[in-house]
Amino acid sequence: MRRILPDSAPTDVSRIVWGRGIRGFADGFVSVLLAQYLTGLGFTPVQVGAIVTGTLIGSAMMTLAFGLTAHRTSLRTLLLLATAIMVATGAGFATVVWFWPLLVVAVLGTLNPSAGDVSVFLPTEQAYVAGAVEAADRPHLYAVYNLAAIFAGAVGALLSGAPEVLAHRNGWDVVTAQRMGFVLYAVAAVVIFLIYRRLSVAAKPAAPEAGSSGAPKRRALHTSRRTVLELSALFSLDSAGSGLVVTSLLVLWLHLRFDLSAAATGVVFFAAGLLGACSQALAPRLARRFGLIRTMAFTHIPANCLLILAAFAPTGPVAIALLLTRALFAQMDVPARQAFVMAVVPAEERAAASSVTNVPRSLASATTPLLAGWLLTITTFGWPLIIAGTTKIVYDLSLLTLYHDVPEEVGAQRARRASRSNPT
Repeated sequence: MRRILPDSAPTDVSRIVWGRGIRGFADGFVSVLLAQYLTGLGFTPVQVGAIVTGTLIGSAMMTLAFGLTAHRTSLRTLLLLATAIMVATGAGFATVVWFWPLLVVAVLGTLNPSAGDVSVFLPTEQAYVAGAVEAADRPHLYAVYNLAAIFAGAVGALLSGAPEVLAHRNGWDVVTAQRMGFVLYAVAAVVIFLIYRRLSVAAKPAAPEAGSSGAPKRRALHTSRRTVLELSALFSLDSAGSGLVVTSLLVLWLHLRFDLSAAATGVVFFAAGLLGACSQALAPRLARRFGLIRTMAFTHIPANCLLILAAFAPTGPVAIALLLTRALFAQMDVPARQAFVMAVVPAEERAAASSVTNVPRSLASATTPLLAGWLLTITTFGWPLIIAGTTKIVYDLSLLTLYHDVPEEVGAQRARRASRSNPT
């Protein structure tokens, strides 16, 4: 791990990356398993969409709470609390089989139906590692951080069909076998807890610069508030589209449209995860050559066009081919986006900025899975894919229009100027 991280990264960064990888495996496993497990319990597509929505709403609420207290709280403490909630989430999904109680567990828990970057852990982890390396190395650091999750998530997705296979071979009840996947999720949380216990106890966001330390009641967002809110609005538009095509709902669409089995779906999303990893590995090089904003927009637009085309696929193999090609482009914007947010805010406001830019993303993505579930009850045609792709293209063009000429290396100064011009 030390060989692929920037040379200046301390040991604690390696621990964060290991924890991200283990959580990525657990998320990848349950995100593919979730829809089929809930369907096996007798839930309708609308109920499945409601539970997915609940997980995203709960993640948004906790992300906001964590981010707005991180400037005065040990980040290690917040991460340990998040892992404890993750243990309880796995236990809840493994034992509760009724819709309304399970919806409560979804809202209060940490389950990630997208196997992506919608999680209460992410703002805290990103703030923890942002100050560990120079600004020029952050796209590299975030790419490694994300790659650990993508590779592990791909393995988790590949193995998500194992419970069904074992159940058929041994004559077990399929739903009972799938329930063990959530036990595995809780066990993974325990392992992460043990890793994060070794993080530096004193780790907090960087202290305010000289001259501002005498203001103990300083807001979590001060100089960068206008820029952060502007980015939050854009990111929420992107995530509203993403919520229509989270992994669990794509699994449901492939199953309803082309009768794809759990084992076959697991292989598909294993391959998608590997292709997504390749895309993130290329992102730092593209960002150095073309800039963060252009890397985000010019790689995202082709991915969203492919998503729209997948809705019109006449057969399962064609749909899978389009989705896999999309995966090769869809994740290139992630490390660039994370590095851009960290660049446009002062060090002491990074945790809050990461939280405030992620919370609208979580809330926006939580508003659309229920719509996708409703659309799939009416028809198996890929309307969720079309709406998602169109919405995300609008986001890409808006981002490029508003930020294409921003000097990224002086983003923090831009945030301060914006704050002075509009202090309210």
